[in-house]
Amino acid sequence: MSSTLWRTSLLASTFLNLVAASALAGGTTTPIEHVVIIFQENISFDHYFGTYPRAANPPGEPHFRAAEGTPAVNGLLGTLLRHNPNSAPPVRLGRDQAITCDQDHDYQHEQQAMNSGLMNMFPEFTSGHQPTCDYGLGAGLVMAYYDGNTITALWNYAQHFAMSDNSYNTVFGPSTPGALNLIAGQTHPATVIRPPIDESSVIDDTIIGDPRPGDDDCVPAALGTVRMGGRNVGDLLNDNGLTWGWFQGGFAPTERLPDGTAVCGSTHVNIGGATVTDYIPHHEPFQYYASTYNPHHLPATSVDMIGYTDQANHQYDLTDFWAAVENGNMPAVSYLKAAAYQDGHAGYSDPLDEQVFLVETINRLQRRPEWRHTAVFIAYDDSDGWYDHQMPPIVSQSQTVRDGLTGPGLCGTAPAPYGGRCGYGPRLPLLVVSPWARRNFVDSTVTDQSSLLRFVEDNWSLGRLGGSSDEIAGGVKRMFDFERGPRPDRLFLDPQTGEVTHRE
Repeated sequence: MSSTLWRTSLLASTFLNLVAASALAGGTTTPIEHVVIIFQENISFDHYFGTYPRAANPPGEPHFRAAEGTPAVNGLLGTLLRHNPNSAPPVRLGRDQAITCDQDHDYQHEQQAMNSGLMNMFPEFTSGHQPTCDYGLGAGLVMAYYDGNTITALWNYAQHFAMSDNSYNTVFGPSTPGALNLIAGQTHPATVIRPPIDESSVIDDTIIGDPRPGDDDCVPAALGTVRMGGRNVGDLLNDNGLTWGWFQGGFAPTERLPDGTAVCGSTHVNIGGATVTDYIPHHEPFQYYASTYNPHHLPATSVDMIGYTDQANHQYDLTDFWAAVENGNMPAVSYLKAAAYQDGHAGYSDPLDEQVFLVETINRLQRRPEWRHTAVFIAYDDSDGWYDHQMPPIVSQSQTVRDGLTGPGLCGTAPAPYGGRCGYGPRLPLLVVSPWARRNFVDSTVTDQSSLLRFVEDNWSLGRLGGSSDEIAGGVKRMFDFERGPRPDRLFLDPQTGEVTHRE
């Protein structure tokens, strides 16, 4: 046999063995066989759902009228709109105000804004206004919210599926801690690979800021990087022979340098006309772990191998997700990360660009035969510092110079094994879109980002990671109805307006 034929035969044999192992390991404890987690950016619950289900419905904006019997949420209606304890009141933004400034979502400043639970110092500590993008609101921009005339798709998903009004950041702080908690329930231990790294990024070997992953070609050389120790959900999925992947817009290199280094240079233009680089390294949590990173952004060896272990190591471009789905090998667990201009992060993205991504993704998934056994979670990495009136339950305390929830250097007084884990942090949106989701349902179970990790662990009987917040995380199963069977109807929305186009 020639060497070429031998290699081809070996690859085919390896692939068949992986498929067989995955089939044997694929038993689930619920009817859900495919979990898709769409992980978006920087939205507090009140910023998107503060007045749900009541929209202002001004002329010229998409109309939203809630169905009869729609449950109320713990939002801003009533006294919190008229008599707010902050120095500026909540204010509605319309569709023509979709482009806003990024707010301050520093680990310490978010704690200080909550002021020991008084929830009254947001303009003073988390405002990030600039005259070019604050619509004359100044520091009061941080109090702003949208309603169902702008984030129409999300409100319609809430109407027809299930949402939570009591889900939180696992800890305070920006994107990287949120992403790590999603996949590991842990932001410790972190080892500095390349300085500069200061205590606003890492303290007590714990990530509280946005240091970049230490093994990613697409991190600029001037930025400090770290590597995480411990294990993540990818390790558990690999141990159990399950297919999975993180799929991020812009992960595929636009070129390679002579030494093989990847260059991530793809861009898109948002609705404000700004050109935005698609790939953001510190939004890719698996790149922080040596067991799951793909430092050179290598592609899968074939479409058939997407979701299986090869040179890509389960880290892919967003286009690879659809290639796998159309090829009939949709992974058991898929994390979808939009290209930056569509991830919802104020400053370079917006709710309207985000809506296009969400609707196009969910519309397309609903047309797949796998949809009958699929659950899509729409979740967020942090609050961006946007106002939310609900004080989170503090389940993890910390005392470092970067804490400030209950006093200078304090997030409670109970001893902690290490600092930098003050949490839960701010309240965030969480929705489930699935044939098995309860209809027009609001769940008030206390959950956090690692609750999605726990759902994956429990659905495939993976066990726990150990030392992770998954051990105490609340469950999301109340958002499902696994007794009545899947609903046959599918909901299709308009990506531009978010309005219902039809049901099938």
